[in-house]
Amino acid sequence: MLGRTSRESASTAWRAAVEGGWLVDETGLLDLGSTTATLQTVGSIAHLAAVVHIGNPSRPDPNLEHALLSSPAGVRIVAARSVPSSWAWVGQSAAASGHTVVDEAGMRDCRHTLRAMGVHPHLVPTAMPVDDRIALAGVDGLLVVERDNVPAGYVDIPGSDQLGGRPQWYGLVRRDGEVRVTEPSRIWLAFGPTADHRGSLHSVLGSVADVGLNLVHLRSHPTHDGPHVFFCAFDVSAAAELDALVGAFRAMEVSHRVIAVLPRVVATPDPSALEPVWLP
Repeated sequence: MLGRTSRESASTAWRAAVEGGWLVDETGLLDLGSTTATLQTVGSIAHLAAVVHIGNPSRPDPNLEHALLSSPAGVRIVAARSVPSSWAWVGQSAAASGHTVVDEAGMRDCRHTLRAMGVHPHLVPTAMPVDDRIALAGVDGLLVVERDNVPAGYVDIPGSDQLGGRPQWYGLVRRDGEVRVTEPSRIWLAFGPTADHRGSLHSVLGSVADVGLNLVHLRSHPTHDGPHVFFCAFDVSAAAELDALVGAFRAMEVSHRVIAVLPRVVATPDPSALEPVWLP
Protein backbone atom coordinates (compact mmCIF):
# COMPACT_ATOMS: atom_id res chain seq x y z
CA MET A 1 0.00 0.00 0.00
CA LEU A 2 1.15 3.50 -0.79
CA GLY A 3 -0.14 6.79 0.62
CA ARG A 4 0.49 10.53 0.58
CA THR A 5 -0.17 13.52 2.81
CA SER A 6 -3.43 15.46 2.57
CA ARG A 7 -1.75 18.66 1.43
CA GLU A 8 0.11 16.97 -1.38
CA SER A 9 -0.93 17.08 -5.02
CA ALA A 10 -2.37 13.66 -5.77
CA SER A 11 -1.36 13.76 -9.44
CA THR A 12 2.25 14.85 -8.84
CA ALA A 13 2.75 12.38 -5.99
CA TRP A 14 1.34 9.67 -8.25
CA ARG A 15 3.72 10.66 -11.05
CA ALA A 16 6.69 10.54 -8.67
CA ALA A 17 5.61 7.07 -7.49
CA VAL A 18 5.28 5.79 -11.05
CA GLU A 19 8.58 7.24 -12.26
CA GLY A 20 10.34 6.09 -9.10
CA GLY A 21 9.06 2.53 -9.51
CA TRP A 22 7.48 2.63 -6.05
CA LEU A 23 4.02 1.39 -7.06
CA VAL A 24 3.06 -2.27 -6.79
CA ASP A 25 -0.50 -1.75 -8.05
CA GLU A 26 -2.61 1.07 -9.45
CA THR A 27 -5.24 1.48 -6.75
CA GLY A 28 -4.26 5.10 -6.09
CA LEU A 29 -2.55 6.78 -3.15
CA LEU A 30 -4.23 6.73 0.24
CA ASP A 31 -4.80 10.08 1.94
CA LEU A 32 -2.97 9.64 5.26
CA GLY A 33 -3.53 13.12 6.74
CA SER A 34 -0.85 15.53 7.93
CA THR A 35 2.86 14.81 7.56
CA THR A 36 3.11 13.84 11.24
CA ALA A 37 0.08 11.56 10.98
CA THR A 38 1.43 10.04 7.77
CA LEU A 39 4.76 9.11 9.34
CA GLN A 40 3.08 7.75 12.46
CA THR A 41 0.78 5.60 10.31
CA VAL A 42 3.66 4.33 8.18
CA GLY A 43 5.47 3.41 11.39
CA SER A 44 2.53 1.46 12.76
CA ILE A 45 1.21 -0.45 9.71
CA ALA A 46 3.35 -3.11 8.05
CA HIS A 47 3.84 -2.86 4.26
CA LEU A 48 2.58 0.73 4.15
CA ALA A 49 4.77 3.42 2.57
CA ALA A 50 4.11 7.00 1.56
CA VAL A 51 5.20 9.57 -1.00
CA VAL A 52 6.27 12.88 0.57
CA HIS A 53 7.61 16.16 -0.77
CA ILE A 54 11.16 16.47 0.56
CA GLY A 55 12.29 19.94 -0.48
CA ASN A 56 15.69 19.26 -2.03
CA PRO A 57 18.27 16.55 -1.25
CA SER A 58 20.77 19.33 -0.49
CA ARG A 59 18.32 21.40 1.58
CA PRO A 60 15.69 19.21 3.23
CA ASP A 61 12.35 20.67 4.20
CA PRO A 62 12.80 21.62 7.90
CA ASN A 63 9.29 20.50 8.84
CA LEU A 64 9.94 17.11 7.28
CA GLU A 65 13.24 16.77 9.15
CA HIS A 66 11.45 17.48 12.42
CA ALA A 67 8.64 15.03 11.62
CA LEU A 68 11.09 12.28 10.65
CA LEU A 69 13.08 12.66 13.86
CA SER A 70 9.82 12.53 15.87
CA SER A 71 8.45 9.52 13.99
CA PRO A 72 8.55 5.88 15.18
CA ALA A 73 11.92 4.15 15.14
CA GLY A 74 12.89 2.81 11.72
CA VAL A 75 10.80 5.28 9.71
CA ARG A 76 13.01 6.95 7.11
CA ILE A 77 13.12 8.01 3.49
CA VAL A 78 14.63 5.24 1.37
CA ALA A 79 14.44 6.69 -2.15
CA ALA A 80 14.01 10.02 -3.89
CA ARG A 81 12.89 11.19 -7.31
CA SER A 82 12.52 14.56 -9.00
CA VAL A 83 9.61 15.26 -11.33
CA PRO A 84 8.93 18.47 -13.25
CA SER A 85 5.98 20.44 -11.92
CA SER A 86 3.12 21.02 -14.32
CA TRP A 87 1.36 23.99 -12.74
CA ALA A 88 -0.63 26.26 -15.02
CA TRP A 89 -2.22 29.67 -14.44
CA VAL A 90 -5.53 29.64 -16.28
CA GLY A 91 -8.79 31.51 -16.68
CA GLN A 92 -11.93 31.49 -18.83
CA SER A 93 -10.17 33.98 -21.12
CA ALA A 94 -6.57 35.13 -21.51
CA ALA A 95 -7.70 38.59 -20.37
CA ALA A 96 -9.22 37.40 -17.07
CA SER A 97 -7.91 39.48 -14.17
CA GLY A 98 -9.80 38.44 -11.02
CA HIS A 99 -8.30 36.85 -7.92
CA THR A 100 -6.28 33.64 -8.24
CA VAL A 101 -7.40 30.48 -6.45
CA VAL A 102 -4.51 28.14 -5.57
CA ASP A 103 -4.24 25.14 -3.26
CA GLU A 104 -1.60 24.37 -0.64
CA ALA A 105 0.67 22.33 -2.92
CA GLY A 106 0.46 24.97 -5.65
CA MET A 107 1.23 27.73 -3.16
CA ARG A 108 4.26 25.82 -1.89
CA ASP A 109 5.67 25.33 -5.39
CA CYS A 110 4.66 28.60 -7.06
CA ARG A 111 4.35 31.28 -4.40
CA HIS A 112 7.57 33.12 -5.23
CA THR A 113 6.77 33.26 -8.94
CA LEU A 114 3.19 34.33 -8.34
CA ARG A 115 4.21 37.12 -5.98
CA ALA A 116 6.91 38.29 -8.40
CA MET A 117 4.14 38.68 -10.97
CA GLY A 118 2.06 40.70 -8.51
CA VAL A 119 -0.50 37.95 -7.91
CA HIS A 120 -2.34 37.87 -4.57
CA PRO A 121 -3.36 34.20 -4.20
CA HIS A 122 -6.57 32.98 -2.56
CA LEU A 123 -5.44 29.84 -0.72
CA VAL A 124 -7.76 26.82 -0.57
CA PRO A 125 -7.33 23.25 0.75
CA THR A 126 -5.71 20.81 -1.65
CA ALA A 127 -8.74 18.53 -1.27
CA MET A 128 -11.17 21.18 -2.63
CA PRO A 129 -12.74 19.92 -5.89
CA VAL A 130 -11.98 21.88 -9.05
CA ASP A 131 -15.68 22.72 -9.53
CA ASP A 132 -15.74 24.40 -6.12
CA ARG A 133 -12.62 26.35 -7.01
CA ILE A 134 -14.25 27.54 -10.23
CA ALA A 135 -17.28 28.74 -8.29
CA LEU A 136 -15.05 30.52 -5.78
CA ALA A 137 -12.99 32.21 -8.51
CA GLY A 138 -16.05 33.52 -10.34
CA VAL A 139 -16.36 34.40 -14.01
CA ASP A 140 -13.30 36.67 -14.09
CA GLY A 141 -11.25 34.62 -11.62
CA LEU A 142 -8.10 32.61 -12.22
CA LEU A 143 -6.91 29.18 -11.12
CA VAL A 144 -3.50 27.67 -10.49
CA VAL A 145 -3.93 23.96 -11.19
CA GLU A 146 -1.82 21.19 -12.62
CA ARG A 147 -1.95 20.81 -16.37
CA ASP A 148 -3.97 17.60 -16.29
CA ASN A 149 -6.60 19.28 -14.09
CA VAL A 150 -7.21 22.36 -16.24
CA PRO A 151 -11.02 22.68 -16.65
CA ALA A 152 -12.53 22.49 -20.13
CA GLY A 153 -12.69 25.91 -21.76
CA TYR A 154 -9.93 27.43 -19.64
CA VAL A 155 -6.85 28.93 -21.31
CA ASP A 156 -3.41 29.97 -20.14
CA ILE A 157 -2.92 33.45 -18.73
CA PRO A 158 0.24 35.31 -19.88
CA GLY A 159 2.95 34.24 -17.46
CA SER A 160 1.57 30.72 -16.98
CA ASP A 161 4.69 29.24 -18.56
CA GLN A 162 6.76 30.55 -15.64
CA LEU A 163 5.05 28.14 -13.22
CA GLY A 164 5.72 24.79 -14.88
CA GLY A 165 8.80 22.72 -15.48
CA ARG A 166 10.60 23.29 -12.18
CA PRO A 167 11.76 20.01 -10.65
CA GLN A 168 10.05 18.96 -7.43
CA TRP A 169 11.67 16.32 -5.24
CA TYR A 170 9.66 13.50 -3.66
CA GLY A 171 10.74 10.70 -1.39
CA LEU A 172 9.47 7.25 -0.48
CA VAL A 173 9.15 6.90 3.28
CA ARG A 174 8.67 3.55 5.00
CA ARG A 175 9.57 1.68 8.16
CA ASP A 176 12.90 -0.02 7.61
CA GLY A 177 14.65 -1.41 10.66
CA GLU A 178 18.14 -1.68 9.17
CA VAL A 179 19.95 1.20 7.47
CA ARG A 180 21.12 -0.16 4.12
CA VAL A 181 23.61 1.60 1.85
CA THR A 182 24.33 -0.44 -1.26
CA GLU A 183 25.49 2.29 -3.67
CA PRO A 184 26.55 5.96 -3.62
CA SER A 185 23.85 7.82 -1.68
CA ARG A 186 22.90 11.12 -0.10
CA ILE A 187 22.42 10.66 3.66
CA TRP A 188 20.31 12.80 5.98
CA LEU A 189 21.31 12.36 9.59
CA ALA A 190 20.19 13.96 12.86
CA PHE A 191 22.49 14.07 15.86
CA GLY A 192 22.58 15.59 19.30
CA PRO A 193 25.54 16.05 21.67
CA THR A 194 24.73 14.84 25.16
CA ALA A 195 25.15 18.39 26.51
CA ASP A 196 25.64 21.88 25.14
CA HIS A 197 29.05 23.21 26.17
CA ARG A 198 31.90 25.10 24.59
CA GLY A 199 33.42 22.89 21.91
CA SER A 200 30.70 20.22 21.90
CA LEU A 201 29.70 20.83 18.28
CA HIS A 202 33.34 21.30 17.26
CA SER A 203 34.28 17.83 18.43
CA VAL A 204 31.30 16.23 16.69
CA LEU A 205 32.01 18.00 13.40
CA GLY A 206 35.64 17.01 13.79
CA SER A 207 34.60 13.36 13.80
CA VAL A 208 32.71 13.95 10.54
CA ALA A 209 35.85 15.37 8.95
CA ASP A 210 38.00 12.57 10.41
CA VAL A 211 36.06 9.92 8.48
CA GLY A 212 36.40 11.97 5.28
CA LEU A 213 32.82 13.22 4.88
CA ASN A 214 31.87 16.66 3.60
CA LEU A 215 28.63 18.19 4.88
CA VAL A 216 26.36 19.79 2.28
CA HIS A 217 23.73 20.80 4.85
CA LEU A 218 23.79 21.64 8.56
CA ARG A 219 20.99 23.12 10.65
CA SER A 220 20.30 23.28 14.38
CA HIS A 221 17.06 23.29 16.32
CA PRO A 222 16.39 23.54 20.07
CA THR A 223 14.88 20.63 22.00
CA HIS A 224 12.73 20.48 25.12
CA ASP A 225 15.61 18.96 27.09
CA GLY A 226 18.00 21.82 26.42
CA PRO A 227 20.77 20.55 24.09
CA HIS A 228 20.22 21.39 20.46
CA VAL A 229 19.62 18.76 17.81
CA PHE A 230 21.44 19.10 14.50
CA PHE A 231 20.34 17.99 11.05
CA CYS A 232 22.93 17.38 8.36
CA ALA A 233 23.32 15.87 4.90
CA PHE A 234 26.33 14.38 3.13
CA ASP A 235 27.26 11.92 0.40
CA VAL A 236 28.77 8.48 0.90
CA SER A 237 30.14 6.15 -1.75
CA ALA A 238 29.74 2.99 0.33
CA ALA A 239 28.27 1.70 3.59
CA ALA A 240 31.69 1.67 5.28
CA GLU A 241 31.81 5.47 5.33
CA LEU A 242 28.49 5.77 7.14
CA ASP A 243 29.45 2.91 9.46
CA ALA A 244 32.64 4.76 10.38
CA LEU A 245 30.72 7.91 11.31
CA VAL A 246 28.12 6.00 13.30
CA GLY A 247 30.92 4.20 15.14
CA ALA A 248 32.56 7.52 15.99
CA PHE A 249 29.27 8.93 17.28
CA ARG A 250 28.72 5.87 19.46
CA ALA A 251 32.22 6.17 20.89
CA MET A 252 31.53 9.81 21.74
CA GLU A 253 28.05 8.97 23.09
CA VAL A 254 26.44 11.29 20.56
CA SER A 255 22.77 10.48 19.95
CA HIS A 256 22.07 10.04 16.24
CA ARG A 257 19.53 8.77 13.74
CA VAL A 258 19.67 8.28 9.97
CA ILE A 259 16.45 9.80 8.65
CA ALA A 260 17.05 9.33 4.92
CA VAL A 261 19.14 7.23 2.57
CA LEU A 262 18.74 8.49 -1.00
CA PRO A 263 20.46 6.10 -3.46
CA ARG A 264 21.91 7.59 -6.64
CA VAL A 265 21.20 11.12 -5.39
CA VAL A 266 24.63 12.70 -4.90
CA ALA A 267 26.10 16.13 -5.72
CA THR A 268 22.58 17.49 -6.19
CA PRO A 269 22.66 21.28 -6.64
CA ASP A 270 20.44 23.44 -4.47
CA PRO A 271 18.30 25.71 -6.69
CA SER A 272 17.99 28.25 -3.90
CA ALA A 273 21.74 28.88 -3.73
CA LEU A 274 22.55 32.57 -3.29
CA GLU A 275 25.42 34.86 -4.21
CA PRO A 276 26.45 36.62 -0.99
CA VAL A 277 27.86 40.13 -0.94
CA TRP A 278 30.23 40.36 2.00
CA LEU A 279 31.49 43.45 3.73
CA PRO A 280 34.98 44.43 2.56
